[in-house]
Amino acid sequence: MIWTDINEIAIELAELYKDIDPRFILFTDLMQKVIGLEGFVGDPDRVNEQILEAIQAAWIEELD
Repeated sequence: MIWTDINEIAIELAELYKDIDPRFILFTDLMQKVIGLEGFVGDPDRVNEQILEAIQAAWIEELD
């Protein structure tokens, strides 16, 4: 996975972090959780706020 695999990342986060409400996660924490996903190979220097917002939104949608 890389940063643009937003839906795949959101699904993984929803499965792994059932106790976290993604509406209230800090972007720094979200970035660390994404980087820690098995199979994630994206460059941490290549992420921006828009990508993190998209991941957060997809994670919220995944829970609904």
